[in-house]
Amino acid sequence: MILFTSFKNNKEAYFVISLFLILSFSLSSCSRKEKTEIVPVNVQMKNQFIEDISIAITFLDSTKSNVDNAAKNFLESRKYFKKIEPILSTLDVENYGFLNQPNILKIEEEDYTDIKIKKPSGYQVLEEEIFAEEKDTTAILNHINLVSNRLKLIKANTNFDHIKTYHFLWMFRKSLIRIALTGITGFDSPVLENSLEESKTVYASLRTYLSFYKNEFKDATIFENWNDEIGQSIIDLSEEFNDFDRYHFIKNHTHKQLELWNKTVNDWNVKFPFELSIKNDATSLFSSTTFNIDYFSDKNLGRTTSEKVTLGKKLFYDTNLSADKKISCATCHIPEKAFTDGMKIATGVTRNSPTLLYAALQKAFFYDKRAGSLEGQIISVIENKNEFHTNLETLEKAVKKDSNYTSAFKTSYPNREITNIDIRNAIASYIRSLAPFNSKFDRNINNLENSLTQEEISGFNLFNGKAKCATCHFAPIFNGTVPPDYKESEIELIGIPQQKDTVNATISKDLGSYYVYKTPERKHFFKTSTIRNTSITAPYMHNGVYNTLDEVLDFYNRGGGFGIGIHLENQTLPPDPLKLNQQEINDIIAFIKTLEDNIDDY
Repeated sequence: MILFTSFKNNKEAYFVISLFLILSFSLSSCSRKEKTEIVPVNVQMKNQFIEDISIAITFLDSTKSNVDNAAKNFLESRKYFKKIEPILSTLDVENYGFLNQPNILKIEEEDYTDIKIKKPSGYQVLEEEIFAEEKDTTAILNHINLVSNRLKLIKANTNFDHIKTYHFLWMFRKSLIRIALTGITGFDSPVLENSLEESKTVYASLRTYLSFYKNEFKDATIFENWNDEIGQSIIDLSEEFNDFDRYHFIKNHTHKQLELWNKTVNDWNVKFPFELSIKNDATSLFSSTTFNIDYFSDKNLGRTTSEKVTLGKKLFYDTNLSADKKISCATCHIPEKAFTDGMKIATGVTRNSPTLLYAALQKAFFYDKRAGSLEGQIISVIENKNEFHTNLETLEKAVKKDSNYTSAFKTSYPNREITNIDIRNAIASYIRSLAPFNSKFDRNINNLENSLTQEEISGFNLFNGKAKCATCHFAPIFNGTVPPDYKESEIELIGIPQQKDTVNATISKDLGSYYVYKTPERKHFFKTSTIRNTSITAPYMHNGVYNTLDEVLDFYNRGGGFGIGIHLENQTLPPDPLKLNQQEINDIIAFIKTLEDNIDDY
């Protein structure tokens, strides 16, 4: 329109045209600003992810032309891998697992015809190769190629379109939990012990991702509290690995962050479609309300209810279910002994009776993991001629004859006949209730009392740090079920001896998990048990070879089986001595004793 307007002189024309150009530029700038402000959160997350993963790839690829820079480039690449860890570990669990797996042979056994044996690769393997005393350049370059190619595959295929707000919140909390339970223990930095620095990197990345959601906060102070809390966590992580106070970090930071996370959920008015392993409203990692017990059981059998637990408890103590009417579940799992029997090897079986406390919080059962559920484990007990010596059909008949049982089953399992499946599920439901989290340690870390000694706190910090116990016995359950996903219960080859020898020992004759599928690489592997309540569950190990916690700590301090002369190819325990002094050993034992629960009500 301006072009068709007549002007009195050129100056007027120039003024109008200039004004038009200024207005046009201003409108254009506003338009660009509006576009910047409305970039979807998913796009912002993807852009950040692509930027970080690209840098991780670049540092790895630059090593191919100059392997002398491998150490420096590894550290830089690893840093950017840690930046993408919160996203990758949620969106692509399998590829994250490949990139962050330990340098241990991976064996997948589905059945006798489907056994896969895979050599490990990834950042942990690279760390061990690059920082070894004698470097294998060929191996280093091979693993760099494998890791780089996997990262490129992830970069090209990771999709952010489906991410909803609750996905982000789960992802965010999962990273907080990982830092507390594996990040600060050295779990995935076995050589350099660089885990505290890496945890700082993860926190910084979480702060970046949270900034994309700034507009979601109705209460701006919650967002400010997050920035302050993350900033203070990063400052407190600036310690040497062996000096770091893990107890107070979890107590003062992780638990505070879980509370802040719940405030964020309420502020954003987010509803979750279901619960994962950790309950959606958990504010502590060390509580009977932390875990979603049903996550660890077969969802087809229904939820665990108080009625099922009560019924299961009665069945648990009933000797009438066995063939000779003399044996019940409680015969080998005595409450006063933390549901063990106090014997080296229980009568009629070949292994030490493990505690049933916290048995629900694992993904496999028996020392060799031959059962995939508590219900499956119970079948073996029922049919074992040295235990119940009966069968499922007879078990059903015995229960159906008891009018008290028939009435209880109608309440717990309405509108159906009593079956052996429901009988086993009821017993399993009682066992699933045996996770009290009410020990002295739990009460202290949850601020219910302040009674831990400095030695006990030091013991926890050593357990999770210098002694490296927590890289296999993961807090808060202190068994081998790996946080934060809790999808796998680990088995280990640590070299348990036949006798209490400390020099030239011989390996236990029990081949452990080998018996399940006859996989040679599984010989002498056993499931990692909980160390909760071990103060009253002696003797220890699958064969009861050690009578005291001092003997157990001495075994580990020497470097496990390797340190006492047992040299096995697939040993998962590092062979190096821990170099713990006597005071440190005493502190660890003092801590372990704080994990004794009050089980009077069970």
